[in-house]
Amino acid sequence: MLMRKHNFSPAAASQAAPVLARMRNPNKSDSVITFLKENGFSKTQLDNIVKIWPQFLSANLEKTIKPKIKIFQDSGFSANDAVAIISNDPRILRQSLKNRIIPCLATLKVLLGSNFEVARLLKNCGWFLETNLDNNLIQNVEFLKNYGLPLEQITWSMHYFPMILLRKPETVRKFVYKAEQMGVRKSSRMFIHAVRLFSSMSEETLELKLRTFHELGFSEDDIAATFRSVPLVFGVSEKKIKEVKDVLFATGKYKMSCIVKNPVSFMYSVEKRYKPRFKVLEILESESLIEKWPCLAVLCRMSGKKFYEKFVGPYLDRVGDVYVAKGVVIGNEEVERGFEC
Repeated sequence: MLMRKHNFSPAAASQAAPVLARMRNPNKSDSVITFLKENGFSKTQLDNIVKIWPQFLSANLEKTIKPKIKIFQDSGFSANDAVAIISNDPRILRQSLKNRIIPCLATLKVLLGSNFEVARLLKNCGWFLETNLDNNLIQNVEFLKNYGLPLEQITWSMHYFPMILLRKPETVRKFVYKAEQMGVRKSSRMFIHAVRLFSSMSEETLELKLRTFHELGFSEDDIAATFRSVPLVFGVSEKKIKEVKDVLFATGKYKMSCIVKNPVSFMYSVEKRYKPRFKVLEILESESLIEKWPCLAVLCRMSGKKFYEKFVGPYLDRVGDVYVAKGVVIGNEEVERGFEC
């Protein structure tokens, strides 16, 4: 019925089959789907809802579905925002309206200041409507504010590292104190990144990372300086760290002292950034078109567009084919990939 009448994908229909098989009245699911369609849910969004929470097909339309949709509308959210929030995490629909959704929406609006910001948050993480925010978020925000973190940093972390603030307050305090022990200043924008790192890493994993850096030649002071300036480096895998070191050494241009001074170099892709650039620089140097390679700090941070303009565009007849063959450019337009850790 789902595939035939509502054009669901085979994968979504398969997820829904056990739920439909237990239903005495198949028309119940048809009513739910029709209602959601009438309220702006697309085929793709309905497909996603079925895959995440197929039980919604057997939900009571009048008592469970309609009131949840209506509260978003009554709270001032646009129809598109409400659809996007619910389709991203349909388990919101099974939450208590009175005890969970209404108080959570009110709390989030006070913290973030507008429906626009609340919608932006919930489109990425619906869990903020699936937990008692008094037991985690409120306490964690108050602690971080009293600790000295600017509110804008705290709200920024809600958008980008939401699960940190939904952890138990005693756990968040432990991560914060650990970041402080590692020498990261709470006034630094890196502080919240350090907290996030500890929230996603066990003590054993951290020890393994520290050992890896020691083996590379980093001193205790080097490691401390790296943690203060680029804590995210410690989230890079040991394999990737060694791979970057090996490819940099293989050029004969960069010594360990260069890497120690530029630990952010571990955060870039060997295949998509370093190897294509090294090939280009090797050709240019062999044909005496450049006198020397850029320093590591410049090489790893230089955007693809800047690298192309300086080292590829002017010598397109010499290195263009090599650069394109590496999949870095399509025609003259670069494909930005971002960090790959």
